[in-house]
Amino acid sequence: MNESALNANVGHRLRTLRLSKNVKQADAARELGVSPAYLNLIEKGKRVTPFPLLWKALRYFEVDPEQFMAQLGEGSVDQVLARLLDEPLLKTLDLDPDSLQSLSAEPKLAGTVAALFNLYKNTRTQLENVMAQLSSEERTRTTGAEGRLDYSPFDEVSDFLQAHHNYFPELEQEAEAVRRDVGAERLITSSLLVRALEQGFGFKTVFEEPPRGSSVVRRLDLARKVLSLSPGLTEQPLKFQLAATIGLLVLDRTRLIERLVTSPRHPETPRLVKVNLANYFAGALMLPYGDFFREVQRTRYDVELVSSIFGVTYETTAHRVCNLADPKRRGVPFHFLRTDLAGNVSKRYSGTGFKFASGGSCGKWAAHLAFLNPSQITRQFSQMPDGTTYFDFARVQLQPLEGSIVRGTAYSIALGTHAQNTRHLAYGLSTADLKKDAVPIGVSCRFCERTDCNQRSAASYRFAFSFDEYTKKDCFFSPLVTSDRAERP
Repeated sequence: MNESALNANVGHRLRTLRLSKNVKQADAARELGVSPAYLNLIEKGKRVTPFPLLWKALRYFEVDPEQFMAQLGEGSVDQVLARLLDEPLLKTLDLDPDSLQSLSAEPKLAGTVAALFNLYKNTRTQLENVMAQLSSEERTRTTGAEGRLDYSPFDEVSDFLQAHHNYFPELEQEAEAVRRDVGAERLITSSLLVRALEQGFGFKTVFEEPPRGSSVVRRLDLARKVLSLSPGLTEQPLKFQLAATIGLLVLDRTRLIERLVTSPRHPETPRLVKVNLANYFAGALMLPYGDFFREVQRTRYDVELVSSIFGVTYETTAHRVCNLADPKRRGVPFHFLRTDLAGNVSKRYSGTGFKFASGGSCGKWAAHLAFLNPSQITRQFSQMPDGTTYFDFARVQLQPLEGSIVRGTAYSIALGTHAQNTRHLAYGLSTADLKKDAVPIGVSCRFCERTDCNQRSAASYRFAFSFDEYTKKDCFFSPLVTSDRAERP
């Protein structure tokens, strides 16, 4: 029984118990201390049932826990045990196939153990999701977490972009219309965008220093119809700020946000989506879909070359290749990540199914290794613990301030796709043995299933805590597995 099936089974059985007792859902929810909506999701198998809540429900319905768990685990004992042997957690426990196989003589017990273990995994997954979202300060809170801290507005925006495949045809059409109105050619300039703001929207553009101590580079005054920009902006970032401003005005005029973002879970979500779509519009305005698509195909996704052709930054071009989801002109799917020297992730998008952590990510990944050679493209085949293999490439983008990188910014811009798509890329690597050449990586140290990584920075939540002062692996935080433990007299 897989995890989703287990969730559905638990929920169905709890619903059956409730109905057999003639208890209304609202009454049961009140007795269990949860909302009726949450209980409804559990009964439909759409939410994991935490251990404390399950035990409370079984006591409330006066059902023997052992009997309930045994019924959940019904199935082939051999299959159940085989799946248990593959679990990463069991690698850190002193169990072997013979020990587990001895349970075959007790089918009911084996089923109970398997069901308990799967419920543990589901509960652990819930914890991982919450831990991935909460800052260290938020983790200390004891109230207010339910329904808020485990799913942030940024997560909601990410889900929104994923649901639309990061492609918005209406914005593509609006961007093309603006280009036609101002007679834009391939290489759009800041002066042309200033004209577009004035002629198409009636906004005046002024350049003025921000107040002392302020780092504001763009301010749009809707009442006065004035766009104020920092005179310190160079041509490429200046074009982006002008194009994004036009995007905001287009979104206001078309009311696209109201039509696309319905029933948001967070009040901040619509405005965050608006910022994302304004930036999307900026990319579409500076890099028109048809022309851009032809160039990335011709250059085989040479991001550096394409950014030079269109006169935009490497990051803007990298963003844009993640928008090529027109069914008639579909590009290679990519995941995108922007990270700083400390490993903090400030932008991310996954068009490949790649799993990101909310904070830092794996130190073995090309996105971080790029800082070792900031003037070059860092390329890498990488393999996740589940065996999925990707090809990733990253480049460092530096923007000094007052002649100092420390005062300015330094980001690694990483793109990746499935390994089989390497043949479409100018940066592709050749390999005779992909499994051998791929670098083992994970989501992050806290959630990684690997038992032998020489660069772990923390113990993983996925393993039982194990420590032996007389046995040390090449990395202190790597969990001890059965094969690591020497026989002692």
